[in-house]
Amino acid sequence: MSSGESRAGRHGGRRLSWWRLLLALAVVAVVAVGAVFLVRAAVAPVMAEGDGEAATAPWFGGYLDVTLADDYTLPTTVDASTSTTVLAFVVADPDDECTPTWGGAYDLDEASANLDVDRNIARYRDAGGDVVVSFGGMANSELSTVCSDRDALSDAYMAVVDRYDLDTIDLDIEGDDLSDTVAGALRADAIAKVQAERAADGSDLAVWMTLPVSPDGLTDDGVRAVQQMLQAGVTLAGVNLMTMDYGVDLGGATMAEASESAIEGANAQLVRVFTDADIALSHGEAWSILGTTAMIGQNDISGEVFTMKDAADLNAYALDKGLGRMSMWSLNRDRTCGENYPNTAVVSNECSGVDQDGDTFAGLLSAGFDGLIETSPTTTSSPTPTRGATAIVDDPDTSPFPVWSSKQSYSAGVKVVRQGYVYVAKWWTDGEYDPADPTVSAADSPWLYVGPVLPSDKPFTLPTVPAGTYPEWDEKTNYAAGEHVVVDDVPFVSKWWTQGDDPMDAVTDQTQSAWQLLDSDSASR
Repeated sequence: MSSGESRAGRHGGRRLSWWRLLLALAVVAVVAVGAVFLVRAAVAPVMAEGDGEAATAPWFGGYLDVTLADDYTLPTTVDASTSTTVLAFVVADPDDECTPTWGGAYDLDEASANLDVDRNIARYRDAGGDVVVSFGGMANSELSTVCSDRDALSDAYMAVVDRYDLDTIDLDIEGDDLSDTVAGALRADAIAKVQAERAADGSDLAVWMTLPVSPDGLTDDGVRAVQQMLQAGVTLAGVNLMTMDYGVDLGGATMAEASESAIEGANAQLVRVFTDADIALSHGEAWSILGTTAMIGQNDISGEVFTMKDAADLNAYALDKGLGRMSMWSLNRDRTCGENYPNTAVVSNECSGVDQDGDTFAGLLSAGFDGLIETSPTTTSSPTPTRGATAIVDDPDTSPFPVWSSKQSYSAGVKVVRQGYVYVAKWWTDGEYDPADPTVSAADSPWLYVGPVLPSDKPFTLPTVPAGTYPEWDEKTNYAAGEHVVVDDVPFVSKWWTQGDDPMDAVTDQTQSAWQLLDSDSASR
C-alpha cells in the first residue's frame, strides 16, 4: 500500500482535500469497549483468563489515503465501519530525511494548514471516532530507511505520536523497506524507545505491523521484521497481513480462500516466532493478534479481484477464528466505478473496479468488528456543549480565519469561523446563509463544517508592505486594471476598471471582487 506526492495511493492521481472524506465519518458516537491488543510481556493479554475468549473487542479500520484525489462520501454516523480510520501514509521528507511528512508532500504543519488534518481529527474524535496513523507504504521512503540517527528517528516517530495524540500506530513495511535489515533494526530500536518514553509518561502505545504475505503466510523478510521488533523489546499489539497482490497461481482458489490460507500460515509462524523469543503464545492467542487487510475490488495483479462475496467470506472466517483486526485498502476506493471509467481492469484510486450494487466493502468487512482502539482522555479538542450553554462569541483578533459576517460574500474554498467552529464555502455565497444555521441540511448549505477552532491555532493575519509602497486606496478614484493600492498597508491590485469597490472585500470574495489580495512576495516584485 502506498501514498506519495507524485504517486498518490497505490497509483497516481490528483491530490485530495482529504478532509471531505474524514469529515463525513462522524456525527453520532457509539459506545464500545476497545483496547489495544497485548500478549504477555511482548503482546498484552487478549484472551480472558481461563475461558479462551477474547478479552477485548476486535476492531475494523479502513485505510484512508490522506494525499489522494477526488471526493468520496462516507457514512454520517460513527458505527463499526467508521469508528476507526487508519490514515496513510507518513514517510520521510525527500529533502530532509528525518522529518515526517504526509506522502512526501506535506510536513505536519503544512498538512494542518493545507489539508486540515489536525482540525478534522479533532472533529472526528469529538463525534466518537479515532485514528491510527500508518507509517511507510509502498511509495516514498519509510523514515528508518533514510534517517540513520536513532535519536532523530525516534524523535520523528514521537513527533507524529504527540502531534495527533495517538494511542495506536501502524507500521506498513513492504518492498525494499522490508528487505532492508539495517533499517529494520534501527526502526525496531526507535519504536522501542518511543514506547518506553510513552510508558514513562503513563501512556501506552499500541504498535501494529502491517506486512505482505504469500498464500503460505509471511515472507521470510516479514518474519525477520517481527523478530527484530521483539528482540528490541517492542510490545506488539499485532501483525496485520496484506492479503492482496499475491502474484502467483492461486490454483483456482478465490481471493478469500487465498487470504485464509495466508492467515493460517501466519498464525503458525507467529507462534514459532514468539516461542523463539521466550514469549508464550498459543495458537488461540495468535489469532487475536492477527489482522487482515484486503485490497478491495481489482488488485494490482490483473487476475486478482477481491469481490463482495470474498469480503463476506473473509469476514465470516475472521470472526470464526477470532482475528483482532480487520482493515481494507482503501476507503477512497469503496464505490462502484462510474460509466466514464470503462476499463476497470486498470486499478483506480477512486473506485473498486467491481459492481458493488449499492453496498460497501467497509460494511461487509466490518460486521462484528465493532471494537474501538483505545482512546486517550485528551482526544476531545472542543468543549462538550451543555444544556443552556450560550453560543461562543468569536474574536477576530484570535480567530484562525475571518469571522463570518452577514455583510460579506465568500468564494468557494474560503474558510470562516462561526461560533468557535471552522467552515469552508462549497460554492460562492453571500451573507444570506449562516454557516451554523441548524435548520439547513448539510447538502443544501453552501457551507461545510470542517472542525473546531483548536487551541494551537494562530490568529488570522493579512500580508502587509512597508508604508509608502503603494498609494492608499480612495473610494472616489478610478482605477484601471493592474493598479496597486494599500488599505492599512495591506496590498491589492485591481483586476479590471473599478471605482468605489472596497479592496478588503477580496479577502473573502476572490471571485467577484474587482481587487486581488497580494502576498508580501508578490507585492515586492
